[in-house]
Amino acid sequence: MPRGQANFEEDSQEQPSVGHWKSLMPSKGSKEEPEARCQDAGGVDETQSAEQLNVSRLRSSSVEIREKGSEFLKEELHKAQKELKLKDKECERLSKVREQLEQELEELTASLFEEAHKMVREANTKQAASEKQLREARGKIDMLQAEVTALKTLVITSTPSSPNRELHPQLQSPSKAVFRKGHGRNKSTSSAMVSAASQNVTPEPVSHEFREVDSILFAEFQAWKETPTLDKSCSFLERIYREDVGPCLDFTKQELSELVRVAVEQNTLTIEPAASQALPAVKVAAEECGGPKKCALSGLSRTCKHRIMLGDSGSYYYISPSCRARITAVCNFFTYIRYIQQGLVRQDVELMYWEVMRLRREMSLAKLGFYPSDM
Repeated sequence: MPRGQANFEEDSQEQPSVGHWKSLMPSKGSKEEPEARCQDAGGVDETQSAEQLNVSRLRSSSVEIREKGSEFLKEELHKAQKELKLKDKECERLSKVREQLEQELEELTASLFEEAHKMVREANTKQAASEKQLREARGKIDMLQAEVTALKTLVITSTPSSPNRELHPQLQSPSKAVFRKGHGRNKSTSSAMVSAASQNVTPEPVSHEFREVDSILFAEFQAWKETPTLDKSCSFLERIYREDVGPCLDFTKQELSELVRVAVEQNTLTIEPAASQALPAVKVAAEECGGPKKCALSGLSRTCKHRIMLGDSGSYYYISPSCRARITAVCNFFTYIRYIQQGLVRQDVELMYWEVMRLRREMSLAKLGFYPSDM
């Protein structure tokens, strides 16, 4: 019981004895004292019972108030705990959301950087490829311009019916042929013969070759000329492949020979001087590439002044002068028939036929080992 309530009960018990104090000794002069005393005793009992009733009521009301207060506080505590749990769950959920967002942000940043680096690499690769294609295109343009110039010279000024004597010094008069520089035709003769020739200015007459059209070859060429094609299944090209192109490109290294033949057919073979550029960046076996002192096609030890590249492989193969002459003869033949196919050659059929025969003769000489000294 609370302290205040105990004090209140003590005061309520002491008050009747103080407020209603009367002498217990009988008075001599009064007759009504016994009756009055009885009435006072009855009043005190009633007062005490009423006070006790009030105290019990107060006591019960205080207990009820305390119980209600306790229940109220328990309910509030339960509500607070429940709200606290909800807030903890909400904080946990928000923490997970924040961690997930941070992880997604990191992944997105990493993917963006990776994509940016990938785009930069692709742009650099495309730029390098474009620059390479530009250089190759310029080289092809220069080569085509040179070929067109040579073809114009061939078509316009050097036909079999009216050959250009400046381009063919063997057709000039003997007096002019002797004093022309750069065309010594008998370099293997002895010094005595040279001195005798210098003393006797009168040269021997120049022999002219005679030609006769082969009816079978001419018929095959005429049939091909009607519908020009590079398909080697036609009789005209099939014969040339069998008799000239195949033997001319048949080298010791069979696998590399096949690659060279395909590159010549597809017009993707490049021949350049060996000392014009630095060594290639792409590493290939030494046996395949050969070297300045070893031919990659024949496998023989020869001084290789030129090298070839097949398509865009980036691999260079050193070749000897004889192999270069054989490849060049085949390339010249394919170049001329491509010009005929594209309609660039406007000549009589017989003149074109004799030009094809001349190119075939060059292939035959090259496959037999004959080549110019400037190779």
